[in-house]
Amino acid sequence: MTERIQSVVVAALDEINASRAEKIPTDDVLGLCLYGDAGVFESMYLVAFLSLLEENIEDEFGAEISLTSEKAVSLRVSPFSSVRRLIGFIEGELELVGVRG
Repeated sequence: MTERIQSVVVAALDEINASRAEKIPTDDVLGLCLYGDAGVFESMYLVAFLSLLEENIEDEFGAEISLTSEKAVSLRVSPFSSVRRLIGFIEGELELVGVRG
């Protein structure tokens, strides 16, 4: 499931990049920092990216999850700090709603 989620994340980043002058690098997407001091997004753009990603996840997996839930924002280690952490969070959320590998 990890590879499918990674593909959905890259597709969302590609869609965001289509409208940005300064492109977000996707060659080492797992190491990409999304938010924070080294992140590629400011808060408003992160929310837009997460909203797009939620739509793409629903299209790909047929499941509706929230990436901006209280659970996500209250975790000690933010799932938004890197793509690797975000993918792990998405996997957990998909498993909770019954989507398996």
